[in-house]
Amino acid sequence: MTDIVLVAPMAGWAAPLSEAPDPVFAERMMGDGVAVDPIEGVLRAPCDGVVTILAPALHAVTLRGESGVEVLMHIGLETVALKGEGFTARVIEGQAVKAGDPLIEFDLDLIGGQAKSLITPIIITNGEAFEVANRVTDREVQAGDPLMTLRASGRTGPVVEAAGVEAERKVVTPLAHGIHARPAARIAALAKGFDAEVTVAAFNRRSSARSPVGVMALAIRHGDAITLSASGPDAARAVEALAELIEGGMGEAGAAPAAKVTPEPVPRPRRALHTGVLRGVTAAPGVAIGQAARLIRTEIEVSVDGRGASAEHDALNGALETVRERLQALTGGDATRGAIAGAHLAFLDDPELLASAQRGINEGRSAGHAWRTAIDGFVQALNALGDRRMAERVDDLKDLERQVLAVLTGEGEGGPDVPQGAVVIAEELAPSQVMALDPSRIGGLCIARGGPTSHVAILAASMGLPCLVAVGDALMDVMDGAALILDADAGTCGCRPTAAALGAAQTELARRHQRHAAALENAGEDCRLLDGTRIEVFANLGAVGEAERAVANGAEGCGLLRTEFLFLERDTAPDEDEQAAQYQAIADGLGGRPLIVRTLDAGGDKPMPYLPIPHEENPALGLRGVRVGLWRPQMLMTQLRAILRVAPAGQCKIMVPMVASPDELAAVRRMLEEARRDMGVATPVQLGVMIETPAAAVTADLIAEQADFLSIGTNDLTQYVLARDRGNPAVAADIDGLHPAVLRLIRQTCEAGQAKGRWVGVCGGLAGDMAAAPILVGLGVTELSAAPAVLPDLKALLRGLTMDVCRDLATRALACASVDEVRALADDFRRGADR
Repeated sequence: MTDIVLVAPMAGWAAPLSEAPDPVFAERMMGDGVAVDPIEGVLRAPCDGVVTILAPALHAVTLRGESGVEVLMHIGLETVALKGEGFTARVIEGQAVKAGDPLIEFDLDLIGGQAKSLITPIIITNGEAFEVANRVTDREVQAGDPLMTLRASGRTGPVVEAAGVEAERKVVTPLAHGIHARPAARIAALAKGFDAEVTVAAFNRRSSARSPVGVMALAIRHGDAITLSASGPDAARAVEALAELIEGGMGEAGAAPAAKVTPEPVPRPRRALHTGVLRGVTAAPGVAIGQAARLIRTEIEVSVDGRGASAEHDALNGALETVRERLQALTGGDATRGAIAGAHLAFLDDPELLASAQRGINEGRSAGHAWRTAIDGFVQALNALGDRRMAERVDDLKDLERQVLAVLTGEGEGGPDVPQGAVVIAEELAPSQVMALDPSRIGGLCIARGGPTSHVAILAASMGLPCLVAVGDALMDVMDGAALILDADAGTCGCRPTAAALGAAQTELARRHQRHAAALENAGEDCRLLDGTRIEVFANLGAVGEAERAVANGAEGCGLLRTEFLFLERDTAPDEDEQAAQYQAIADGLGGRPLIVRTLDAGGDKPMPYLPIPHEENPALGLRGVRVGLWRPQMLMTQLRAILRVAPAGQCKIMVPMVASPDELAAVRRMLEEARRDMGVATPVQLGVMIETPAAAVTADLIAEQADFLSIGTNDLTQYVLARDRGNPAVAADIDGLHPAVLRLIRQTCEAGQAKGRWVGVCGGLAGDMAAAPILVGLGVTELSAAPAVLPDLKALLRGLTMDVCRDLATRALACASVDEVRALADDFRRGADR
């Protein structure tokens, strides 16, 4: 092998590793190399290769070069304690890079003021295979200058023949920052001193204790339980010594964090089952009457031992290809199904997941057992992060596990056999189970767990299936075949109804169908109240193919284009050309009608691999919406420019999410005007805001001075006002936008908009709620934007009302003391309007 040249990953002063003020690096416990004291805040790739480890604190990265060399770059010393502050990752694990590509950007001033030192070790961690033949030290280097020349040593590490586990011990990690580079190096150095092969296991993954990089890759955190196992003559002594080292804290022990206890879901107060009514959260509107058909997710049994590695590898590869073909078939159809299938495909093609399963097979396990073990390791690792954003990813992984195991075992192939018109009930459902249902045979879904924003809820809405979630454990007492009246609009499921109640419900359902047919026939007309007051009724869109269907349902424009569909489930952000083409296609589908484009609403529960937001204790209160755009202004500028390219000029309006102050809107306004000047766009472009935070509602008068319009996002506004997480089924049942506190903020926003001559709309879930729409109009809302399917009925309802009637209803709603009082008032009003 020819010599390998590593270039300097940053500009600065190159120094011998011995000058690093840390014995782990200075004494080469992690390996040989060079240290650089940086004068610029960018760490670049020292060679072509693949990113194998990106530290959770973003302070260190490991690169595997094409020659097999492993290079660890550790920015500063004791920087893990900064928990990502001051660091911005420009790559993700598994990404291929070229020499000179940016890996991490960092704030020199911030880190220099808080860290022990800025000196950055560049370490060859597999020194048994490579030796440093030449290095540059004691002089200034520029990024890209030659730094080290490596030569293959022809050696490998000592190999100890394993004779089975002879010693084992469990240890709880007391290190405040987990096992990062320094502790991993000390563990490896100690392990190499014993005539034994020692492994460290966590989350169903394991690594040789002699490999500091492997131990780091386990991502062991404070309080995690790990298992030390050893075989060989010194097995018992090695395990005891390593356990003593780790339990001693290595100088980094910290007070144990408060235990994270996941509370049992506390269902909202509801009537007992014997009264015949259960309450839940509306995930998709509608009414269904039918027999209960219970779906149970039985555990798929797999054998532990395999029939030989070759046969099991073939079986796994065949099952993966079958599932891949099924998922790919879904990506070209319905946009919602395609997005969810795309998420599953991304996991199916994950090289680490596949490698983990292949290792299990090579160890003698069956394909099914190896696949389940590999998935479980990933699930435990994600759960260990304590990040709510990962919950949906865990559900995706579990669903994917089941899909592959079903092919391997032949179980569960094809959709479930349920009676025509049945209401499917389940404790929980996987997205793949919902996609396997035939919507022409199913009346609706009623689920004990889950939330209104889950993949299952989104699928149900796209399939036109009424769906109730977070109903609680009482649902599981309902017997198969029992008659049910599922009224997702009202959030109720009637169990064992009387003959009279069933007859009344069937009559009401028939009337609904008749009214809907009439509403659909007149949907294309503009919406005006009986007294002539104009109320615009728009559609919320989230994909290119939805515009024409929305227009067919009477959409007078798009009041909310969720542009996240362009950014999610991909490795890189869409460029200006791709975005412009997609926005233009939607504008064309609307036939010239107004198109309000919401800028990227990233963060929270929408993780993106190319936008690595540091771990947040509460993502809902962290980098979200406009904050992400201002944090990454180039991404926002690209999106603004793409929107400005849509023709005809002026069809598009721009809406900024999660605004909390006028300053945020002013910053976006400056960027928009800069883009207009650069592109020579003369036509003014309206710039509005989403009112989603209590701060924005309370200061709507100030925001309206700068905004061209205000659109209220009732989903987030409600969860922030009520301090209840809409993604948490334990509290989701109590989230209701008709709460008097929410209504009062909506009124305040409308009054502020009217005073400044700005129109106020609602694009959250409340806009499509037939009980809420008259109240919203009475509060001063002049534009409602909802799911396309509800638009005909929404327009028909409003055409039968006057503004005076709506204002009177809103006044009475504002005087209510509870959301139940408001709901009762609204339901009574609607029943009267229907008559």
